[in-house]
Amino acid sequence: MIKTLEQAIKQPLSWFLILMLLVCFSGTANAQLKVITTTQDIASLVQAVGKGLVEVESLTQGYQDTHFVQAKPSLMLKMNRADLLIYQGLELEVGWLPLLLQGARNADIQLGKHGNLDLSLAIDPIEVPQGKLDRSMGDVHAFGNPHYMLDPGNIKPIVYFIADHLSKLLPAQAAQIKSNRKQFINRFEPKLKEWKDQMAPFADTPVVTYHRTWSYFLRYFHLTHIGTVEPKPGIQPSPSHLSDLAQTMKEKNVHLILHAIYYQDKFSKLLAGKSGARVLTLPPSVGGVPEASDTIKLFDYLVNQITRALSSNE
Repeated sequence: MIKTLEQAIKQPLSWFLILMLLVCFSGTANAQLKVITTTQDIASLVQAVGKGLVEVESLTQGYQDTHFVQAKPSLMLKMNRADLLIYQGLELEVGWLPLLLQGARNADIQLGKHGNLDLSLAIDPIEVPQGKLDRSMGDVHAFGNPHYMLDPGNIKPIVYFIADHLSKLLPAQAAQIKSNRKQFINRFEPKLKEWKDQMAPFADTPVVTYHRTWSYFLRYFHLTHIGTVEPKPGIQPSPSHLSDLAQTMKEKNVHLILHAIYYQDKFSKLLAGKSGARVLTLPPSVGGVPEASDTIKLFDYLVNQITRALSSNE
């Protein structure tokens, strides 16, 4: 029997086994939960809550339109290696995520498994269509508007939802996850008051958007949504639609058109020319511009840009 390390070293096979055990132990000690998210918005919050415990990567970048993503084999490979998949849901990723799930061949992240988390379950969606849906209505989301990450009021319940799920997957680290969550909330809540104070002077100000990307943001900050450049989601506007909307904008004194960075701005600029309004192009997601590198910085950027634009119209 080998009783000492010195004796073990003299036994080639035993030394090999000890070395392997040390490597395995080291790997286990440093192992992190591999989390794949569909957006950088989600990845930012997962990193804040799982700091030091997770390895998180987003399948998309903040400057991309998440409705339309190519289901590449490289993305399938990332999902194949994941312990947890977190997605925005409400059909935001319906055109590509099912294909990736099928191609990933990872049983742990399929629907119904603990490694599959639909983040929309944490919030109450708005703009849920009523009645029968058909293609004539455009790209309507049957379960509601999926751009809920642009509502600052949704961030706290989402953070709790993520933290609770990570705690179930990492019960031994639940205390650290709770501490990470508390640290984030303690930073986020003062910013909520700051953003509300900045936006308060512009309550009820009418604005137009290209797409219904900004509905949650407008509702939270009490801005009035007059209409969209798109007559229906995903449908290009006709000359008559732009003319009618421009007339409405003049009547209601609308000076601002909000436009997400991933949409072509041809029609927004045409409407601006007809109405005298200004087009403000903004990132609707973390990572959309370098200044918006995390959740708090995204809202800082959006609030600063919008208040500056609205102030110039006073």
